[in-house]
Amino acid sequence: MNAQSKNVWITGASSGIGEALAVAWARRGVRLILSARNADELERVRAQCADAERHLVVPLDLTKEDEIRQAAERVLGEVGAVDVVVHNAGITQRSRVADTDLEVYRRLMEVNYFGAVALTKAVLPSMLEAKNGRFVVVSSLAGIFSTPLRSGYSAAKHALHGFFDGLRAEVWRDNIGVTLVCPGFVRTNISFNALKGDGSRQDRQDEAIEAGRDPAEVAEGIITAVEKGRDQVLIAGKEKGAVYLKRFTPGLFNRLIRKAKVT
Repeated sequence: MNAQSKNVWITGASSGIGEALAVAWARRGVRLILSARNADELERVRAQCADAERHLVVPLDLTKEDEIRQAAERVLGEVGAVDVVVHNAGITQRSRVADTDLEVYRRLMEVNYFGAVALTKAVLPSMLEAKNGRFVVVSSLAGIFSTPLRSGYSAAKHALHGFFDGLRAEVWRDNIGVTLVCPGFVRTNISFNALKGDGSRQDRQDEAIEAGRDPAEVAEGIITAVEKGRDQVLIAGKEKGAVYLKRFTPGLFNRLIRKAKVT
């Protein structure tokens, strides 16, 4: 990966993992396209990045298909080509199935899944023409197994795996790759913005998130995975063990996850 020639588009770039990725990639000489809904926060992140004036701020609401299409047209018109798209934007959930409005499930899918699909489809034709590109999908360990209070979030992350595994199998001959990233607990503000069953914000930090990994450490792991062309990477602490429990001893996993502390 010749960083000096790369244009990297990061969604969810206004905080957390997206912000850490922006700062880390900018140090490597990458030109960034930074997207999220909050333009002021994107400008704050850009100001932290090396060679800040090189980077492009493109506010974007991933629930609006027309806005996604227009953003892609603008970005491709200004930078010429996007080499890496990082689907990092997302929202999580903290509610039991019995207590969750259907509209909450729809919003989780719109932001976490359909937004990524729409942006992929907007950028993919240019990658196919260039015979070059990579999609980096920030999923979660919840994309591999589910837990209490995250049924909709996990469903959306599982959907990402299904879609992008399929895409990878279709476009490898065109020199286009897909890296699925599955972090565990990361110290971000994601639990503050988590949706409760009625659609309101949880507005507090989970203990598990507060004790999670530093976003900067996670960002370095993601960049390494991209540089190595990895198909999938798990970036987590002891919670990663649940992946192997589910794979090799699913009955034991199912008994343990019932009582696991997930907040």
